[in-house]
Amino acid sequence: MPKKAIVIPRFRTEAEEAAWWDAHPEVATDMMKRAIKAGKARRAVPLKTVTMRLPVPDLETAQELASRKRLPYQTYIKMLLHEALEKERRSV
Repeated sequence: MPKKAIVIPRFRTEAEEAAWWDAHPEVATDMMKRAIKAGKARRAVPLKTVTMRLPVPDLETAQELASRKRLPYQTYIKMLLHEALEKERRSV
């Protein structure tokens, strides 16, 4: 039986897109499985788990801002860190 086509809607905002992907994790999983099977999967950047102690007010601010953007707060913190590191790298 042929697999059903994956249909991803058009989004008006980045927050709307993030919310949709958060609500449909099975779509991303299915897409990755298909790409691996077809030999089209790209190698992801390796990740390493780290532990950091953050000031509670900073963490609460990150959680609040991430919530407004409908993003998981850890993803939001990673995005901010990545942007800051890239900006710093360009300025050096």
